[in-house]
Amino acid sequence: MEIRYESGRPRSILISLVVNVLSIFAASYLLDGVIVDSVTTAIWVAITLSILNVTIKPLLILLTLPLTVFSFGLFLLVINAIVIYIAADWISGFTVHGFWWAVLFSLLISLINSVLYRLGDRSAE
Repeated sequence: MEIRYESGRPRSILISLVVNVLSIFAASYLLDGVIVDSVTTAIWVAITLSILNVTIKPLLILLTLPLTVFSFGLFLLVINAIVIYIAADWISGFTVHGFWWAVLFSLLISLINSVLYRLGDRSAE
């Protein structure tokens, strides 16, 4: 029996996971202060960050809303760093050596994700 997903959710989740794993691996390669020791670890980091971004991050944003508004959204960098620290604490083989490395890692993952998604959109045309 063959299961096909034409344009369904399972395919988009898988594509997102692959893009995130590539971004995490690339960012850890470029940053000395972030260590991801294997592809398996990168997969676990991507899954964990996805879960934390859906569960913990909204709660942190809600609790720190005045700071986020007052800083014109820059406090979201701190929240992203906290989420990355939580993931690093939970996953062996994923190490972040300091707050600024976590911030840079977060920014670099976002940048690489954007580039990869744009490349994917262009190749689909």
